[in-house]
Amino acid sequence: MAWNEPGGGSKDPWGAGARKGASGPPDLDDILRKLQQFLGGLFGGKRSGGNGGSGNNGNARSMSAVGAIVVFVIWLASGIYIVDPAERGVVLTFGNYAETTMPGPHWHIPYPIETVEVVNVAQIRNVEIGFRTGGSARGASAAPRVPVESLMLTQDENIVDIKLAVQYRVKDARDYLFNVIDPDATLAQATESAVRETIGKSSLDFVLTEGRAEIMARTEALLQGVLDRYRSGLEVTSVNLQDAQPPEEVQAAFEDVIKSREDEQRLMNEAETYANDIIPRARGAAQRQIEESKAHKARVVAQAEGEASRFTQVLAEYRKAPAVTRERLYLDAVESVLTSAGKVMVDVKGGSNLLYLPLDRMSGGAAMPPDKVLERMLPPAASVAPRTTQEGQGGDTRDRTRDRGER
Repeated sequence: MAWNEPGGGSKDPWGAGARKGASGPPDLDDILRKLQQFLGGLFGGKRSGGNGGSGNNGNARSMSAVGAIVVFVIWLASGIYIVDPAERGVVLTFGNYAETTMPGPHWHIPYPIETVEVVNVAQIRNVEIGFRTGGSARGASAAPRVPVESLMLTQDENIVDIKLAVQYRVKDARDYLFNVIDPDATLAQATESAVRETIGKSSLDFVLTEGRAEIMARTEALLQGVLDRYRSGLEVTSVNLQDAQPPEEVQAAFEDVIKSREDEQRLMNEAETYANDIIPRARGAAQRQIEESKAHKARVVAQAEGEASRFTQVLAEYRKAPAVTRERLYLDAVESVLTSAGKVMVDVKGGSNLLYLPLDRMSGGAAMPPDKVLERMLPPAASVAPRTTQEGQGGDTRDRTRDRGER
């Protein structure tokens, strides 16, 4: 039988709270009254089945105790906090530093005894100099624009317009919160000071041309030194010199100067290129002429020595047989002349009227030796008698020599 069926009041889980003979759910008033009595007994109150004044006072005290317990539990639960991986939690006890908590869930004594300041130490922040318009936000904080004049004086008393951006992050949450009132504004002012000091020790040409990397390095070192002396808890990650130009009023003149310098450098490079091209060739030509002169000298000397040696040998032979030597010298001279000549002289004794001239070969590129020409011109029977080579044999040799002299 179910507990809520008629006649089943003894099985009511709430006790005899339901009215006799009544069907349906238990009475809510009875349930609350019994709960109040139970809590009142726990906190020293009296249980009373009546509706007197003492019962009402006990109920009021019980409700107050329950409310106090709930409020206390909620107050304790408010001390639970979670620190993200990129953050650090700084716990303050009555406004004084207590500890720094790492990422993860933590609990602290709730307000007003302790409070927690959560600082993002991984966020890259940005500060810029020379940008006069509003900037964009990065992450949770906007990039502060420094409201200062970006025109700076150089060492050689020229003016340059600087646009510079500094990126930084928090390296110590405690120093960031307690040592400086406004660390971001302090960093912006320190950035301006460091840039002005660096530009003031540099010339205009150095700033506009090759000195940008050195300027950024020097500015970063100066700025980090100032932040460390202030114990601001900030760390500079990079300094970017985005632009460095002369003022707008003299921009055209500076552009002309830059163009003239570029033209000068270009002409110097062209001249150097031409010199690098012409000088090696001149040196090569000079060396070639020197080698040719040395070769000519060696050839002339060798030729002269050969001719001298040949003359000496011919002289020795001439002393032995003067007539034969003269005859041979004469034939060699005629052969050397007729070799390069295009004419043929015919002087044959006892020859016939019919001569064969090989015009096709005579008009060719290479001239034929005289003995070959004579062999082709003379008939087979009209061959010349052999000459004697001895000086004392007959008078034929002397007659031929005399005939040649007469001719």
